[in-house]
Order: sequence, then structure tokens, then C-alpha cells
Amino acid sequence: MGLLIAFLVVGIWGTHLYYALSLVTISLSNPWMYFHIMLQGYLYTGLFITAHDAMHGIVVPKNKFANQIIGTVSSLLFAGMSYKRLIKNHFDHHRYPGTDKDPDFYVKSQNPLVWWAVFMFRYTTITQLIFMAVVFNLLKFWFPEINIWLMWVIPAFLGSVQLFFFGTYLPHRKPHDENMVPHNARTQRKNHIWAMISCYFFGYHFEHHDAPNVPWWQLYKTKS
Repeated sequence: MGLLIAFLVVGIWGTHLYYALSLVTISLSNPWMYFHIMLQGYLYTGLFITAHDAMHGIVVPKNKFANQIIGTVSSLLFAGMSYKRLIKNHFDHHRYPGTDKDPDFYVKSQNPLVWWAVFMFRYTTITQLIFMAVVFNLLKFWFPEINIWLMWVIPAFLGSVQLFFFGTYLPHRKPHDENMVPHNARTQRKNHIWAMISCYFFGYHFEHHDAPNVPWWQLYKTKS
């Protein structure tokens, strides 16, 4: 089931991206343009969540190679990210959540814009930027440049904001209290529809840290 869901997420992302690049009319007066930008941003979030589950080895349980392939492909499609680098940082996040050893946490400021900027800086590499630049210029052979900016570049940024805000900032921001022990993580109020819309159930963040072997599409079951 995990493999099927991973294929569905990647397939829907790719299908919608092709449609958006090819057929969406770019016009400030076209409400569907904004809908497709937001939808593609949401699908980008799902792409990263798929890579995240691969990091935990739960897309294809007990098959390290399959998880590595799916995680690597999903990371590259998301924004040319290094899966190896993501694994290291993510497991450090689970070991040291909400501390100065947590690569996803920013001790010096709780301002979401500052924290997001630091978050992006820590995960962005020269290799990634070169990869994205090459892909951008290749896409221009087939699609209008304005479509690439609005349906490929901007949605990737929107996905990163969604992941950061709902999956890092809200769960781990200070002040920390006794209800967040031992993960320095809080959880959003039980509402499965909003949890799915906001970040594929990752607003149930304490539950994820408490049961990292549960895939995103079953995470709602851990919410009491």
C-alpha cells in the first residue's frame, strides 16, 4: 500500500505539473491560474512527505533499496535536493528536537520569516541550484517561461513554506512546556480534514515523533 500511495503522489504531481505547464492560461484575471498554483504547491508538499517516509523506511517496509530509490527520486523532483543530506539532517532532528543540535530548529530567533530563511539556507546547496537551473532551461524548450515560473518555481517555494510552517515552526516553536516532552513537539487539535489539508497529517507532530514508523497516510490513527 505504501508503494502504491507513493506512486500515486508522484504520478498526480507529475500529471498536474504537465497540465499546468502546458494548458493553464496565464492571466491575472483567471481564477483557475491561482487554483493550479496552490494545488501544485500542495502536491509539492506531498512529494516531500513521500521522501520523508522513505527516510524512515516505511514506504516499502524492510526494503532499504526501494526506499532509497523512492526517496532519492522524490527529493530530486521536489527541488533537486540531496536525499543523503536530508536523511542525516532529519535523523538529527529526531535525536535532538527543538535544541541547538536540531538542524531544523533556530535557537536565535522564533520569528517565522527569519527561521524559514535560515531553514532554507541550511538545506540549499550549490549543486542543487545548478541542477534546478539546468532543469529550468531544459523546460523552456517545451513550455512557456512564464508557466515555468508560476507552475514549477513558485509552487516549490509554496510547498517549502507549507512544510516549514505546519511541520516545523508550529510544532517546535518556543515556549516549550511539559506537554511537549520528550520530543519538544506539540500537536494540532484533532481535525483529520484540516490535518490532511494543512500538511498531510504532519500537524499531528508529537504523534509523528512518538511513532516515526507510522506512514503519513496512517498518522491520523495515532491521534487520540
